[in-house]
Amino acid sequence: MEKQEKIVSMFNNIAPTYDTANRVLSMGIDKSWRDKACKKAFELYGKNSIDKIVDVACGTGDMILFWKEVAKKKNIDLKNIVGVDPSVGMMEVGKKKLPEVDFIEAFATSMPIDIQSADIISISYGIRNVVQRQEAFIEFARVLKKDGLVVISEFTKNKKENLLDHITAFYMDKVLPTVGGIISKNKEAYRYLPDSIDEFLTTENLCKELKNAGLEPVYVKAFSMNISTLIIAKKV
Repeated sequence: MEKQEKIVSMFNNIAPTYDTANRVLSMGIDKSWRDKACKKAFELYGKNSIDKIVDVACGTGDMILFWKEVAKKKNIDLKNIVGVDPSVGMMEVGKKKLPEVDFIEAFATSMPIDIQSADIISISYGIRNVVQRQEAFIEFARVLKKDGLVVISEFTKNKKENLLDHITAFYMDKVLPTVGGIISKNKEAYRYLPDSIDEFLTTENLCKELKNAGLEPVYVKAFSMNISTLIIAKKV
């Protein structure tokens, strides 16, 4: 748990500047990744009324905003959405943006949410920060209704096979920590991002872990030169 606590502390530290840094570092592209994740999940789920979405590692509530906006555009009746995160600092920022949303302080591995109560669980750019990942997937399966969806957006590990791959790697390894460090005044936190991707799983292995928890991947797609990958899995 010591590693997990250190990660939480780091996010508490960068919370005030996190949204600004995200927009600058992704050049706004992360908005399209989140939008596509919501649209595809709603399409696959195929229901006009949804009881509950749980956004895990919700941070400052970015993904919650997209769930609400896309549901509204698609005339989907979204009855309840909650954010779960162990970082109080990040959620304090989220509460100011979304005062109507319930934010719950909890780890992904142990959520105070009823069994089989959620239609969709999302985790955006947060699963690599979960140290006990397999336990988290088992917890997701517990909370999800049958045929419910897990929606994961993440920076996954990819082979460097061409020039674009090497340019992307240079940006992530050199540019991102420097710019993120200037904005947040915490270069170590933004050094953590490329390091955590390097230490992270491939898409294939992540899909295996989901299957081990009874979550069957039904949609896998990489975006923007394979920087971000969307994986949607169904509880079977």
